[in-house]
Amino acid sequence: MVEFTIAQLLMLVTGVAAAAVLAGIMAGLLGVGGGIVIVPTLFWILSLTDFPRELAMHMSVATSLLTIVFTSISSARAHHKRGSVDVGLLRLWGPGLVLGALTGGLAAKYIDADGLKLIFGGVALLVALNMASPKTLVVSNSLPKGKLLNAMVSYVVGTFSSLMGIGGGTLGVPILSACSVEIKRAVGTAAAFGFLIAVPAVVGFVISGMAAPNRPPLSLGYVSLPAALLILPFTVSFAPVGAALAHRLDGKWIKRAFAVFLGITAVRMLMAGLS
Repeated sequence: MVEFTIAQLLMLVTGVAAAAVLAGIMAGLLGVGGGIVIVPTLFWILSLTDFPRELAMHMSVATSLLTIVFTSISSARAHHKRGSVDVGLLRLWGPGLVLGALTGGLAAKYIDADGLKLIFGGVALLVALNMASPKTLVVSNSLPKGKLLNAMVSYVVGTFSSLMGIGGGTLGVPILSACSVEIKRAVGTAAAFGFLIAVPAVVGFVISGMAAPNRPPLSLGYVSLPAALLILPFTVSFAPVGAALAHRLDGKWIKRAFAVFLGITAVRMLMAGLS
């Protein structure tokens, strides 16, 4: 069982709280899932302690997903009130997202820590490049017509979102935008994707981690309940702050600044996975 010194506990609490504040602000400001901030921050903090190296990435991902279960509900309700959640698209992509997320959670048992780092770093780098681009990538004038192709796309989004510990916005919004879905509709619907991804993904990570040795106290599989309870109040409280800032600041430059932050984080995660 993992044990922390008082100094390490203070560092963990302070670092996780700071990451949660930033995640909440970024979620409201740019519509990205808080997991894209929480996962790397929690991982780097744990790496500075005596936390088992083979557990740090798995628990960072799984804990982030548990927080997304609750924050996605709040976000999706707010978007639904404004009429920006496409229920038809939710039904079309829902089964693929759920199955993909469950697959990712269960598959985590067979992917080592370095593998998860490479997946996170690689996909995050692509997201950063897309965010830094001055023009939105458009590959189609509409979503795919066939149900099978939609199921395949949503399954991939669900699987990789689960393995990265992120909600539906980080991957869902760029893909929907590339298919010419109006941005407010894409963001609002992707907010609802987060719940469909996070719930089955958490179930998968709980099952995968039940037999993992050296887990810290109050862990449910790979999920750290104390860390999740610490993160949630900050992400929920500061998301409205980010939304308010979005109406006052130049979103273009904020988006590019976050792309730089995310790019640096992605490269560091790739280097950690390859070392």
